[in-house]
Amino acid sequence: MTGWRRTPLPRPTRTALLSAAAAAACTSLISGCGVIPGTTGGSRDDPITVMTWAPEKTKATNKPGVPAMAQAYARWVNAHGGLNGHELKVLTCNDHNDTVGAADCAREAVDNDVAAVVGAYSQHGSSFLAPLEGAGIPYIGGYGITDDEFSSPLSYPVNGGEPALLAGNGRQLAARCARVSLVRPDTLAGDELPKLLNQGLADGHHRPVADIRAPEDGTDLTPQAEQALKSAGSDDGCVTAALGARTDTFYDSFRRTKDDYPPVRISSVLGSVDQSLIDRTGGASGPYEGAYVTGWYPATGDPRWSQMREVIREQAFGDNRVDPADAGVQTTWIAYTVLKQVVESLDGEVSSRTLRRALDGGLRVDTGGLTPPLSWRFEDLLAASEFPRLINSGVTFQVVRDGRLVPARRGFVNVEKTLEQTV
Repeated sequence: MTGWRRTPLPRPTRTALLSAAAAAACTSLISGCGVIPGTTGGSRDDPITVMTWAPEKTKATNKPGVPAMAQAYARWVNAHGGLNGHELKVLTCNDHNDTVGAADCAREAVDNDVAAVVGAYSQHGSSFLAPLEGAGIPYIGGYGITDDEFSSPLSYPVNGGEPALLAGNGRQLAARCARVSLVRPDTLAGDELPKLLNQGLADGHHRPVADIRAPEDGTDLTPQAEQALKSAGSDDGCVTAALGARTDTFYDSFRRTKDDYPPVRISSVLGSVDQSLIDRTGGASGPYEGAYVTGWYPATGDPRWSQMREVIREQAFGDNRVDPADAGVQTTWIAYTVLKQVVESLDGEVSSRTLRRALDGGLRVDTGGLTPPLSWRFEDLLAASEFPRLINSGVTFQVVRDGRLVPARRGFVNVEKTLEQTV
C-alpha cells in the first residue's frame, strides 16, 4: 500500500520521456526488450505489445504471480489465434517496490511504445502514472492499491481497490462485532484505512475502530496483538488486520498471545488473507478458521474461475508463482479479459489511442460474473469525489469454514453509498 495523496505532479512531455534512460529489468514473452517501431497492431500481421509489472524479490511486498499470469495468458491466447488475429507480446518489469523502480518500469513501457499496461501491481502510482499519462498509454486493471489509480484519466480499474475492501469490511463486521480493533501499516496508506473502515461501520450504526499501527516490515507484532486484544475487549469483539504480506506475521503473534485474553473473532481483506495462506497455516485447524474476509471477487472455489484455472493448468503447470487463489493473479486475469474484449471491439489499428477511445466510448465488458459488468463512461463513474475513476463498488463477504473460503452472503454487496460519504 502507498499514500492516498493528491499532490499534483507536472506531466512530462512524450519527447522528454522517450529520451529518458530506462533502468528497469524487462523481459518479453516472445522476444527481447528492443524498441518496437511505430504503432503496434496496425495490421493483422503486427503484434500487440503490452506490459505488466510487479515487485519481486523485495523484503516487503512481492507479487511474482502477476507478471507470470500475464505471460501464461499470452501463451494461451497466442495458441488459440491471438487477440482478434494479433499475436500478443507481454513485456514484464520488476518495480522493486520503490518509486524509482516504478518510474523506470513506466519509462520502459514508453520506450517500447506499448499499447497498454495491463494487470500490473505497484504501490507507487504517482511515479508510474505520470510517464504513462505523458505518453497516452492506458493503465488497464491495475491491482487498485493506490489513490492515483482511481483519479488518473488514463486508469481503467476493474475493482474498487483498498477503498471498497475497507468500507466493505466495516459493513461486514458492523452486524457481528461489539467492538473492532484495526491493525494496519504505519504508512501514509495505512493512515487512510481507519477512515474507510469507520465509514462502513457507521453504516451499521457501529462505534469507530481502535486504530493500531504496525511497522510495514515488522517481524514480531506481539505488542500490536496485545493492544488489539485489549481493545476488542470481549467475546463479541473482533480484530481485523489489513497488513498485506505481513498479515500472517501479525496473526502468528496474535495466536501466541490470544490465550491471555477473552476470545475474539478475526477478520481481514482479500490480498491480506487468501485461500493459499489458509492452506499454508493449517486449514481448518489453523488460526483463520471462522475468520471474516471481504473480497472483490467470488470465492476461489467458485466455478466462475474455471477458465482461469484451465489456462493455468495448460500454460503454467508447475509454476509456483501462479496461484489461482492469489488476488494479484485473479486481477491480472480479469485485466487481460478486458484487454481481449477491447481489442475484439476494434476494426483496424490497435494502439494506445484506439484502446482509450474504445474504453472511453462506453464499451461494456463482461467478465463472466467475476465482477459486475464493467464500463468506464462518465456516467458509469461513482459520485465519490475521493475516487473519481472508481466504477466497480461491489465486494463479496466471505468466511473461512472447514478451512475453505466460502461465501458468507450471496452475490456482490455494493458499497457505493459508503464510498460517496467518505471525506
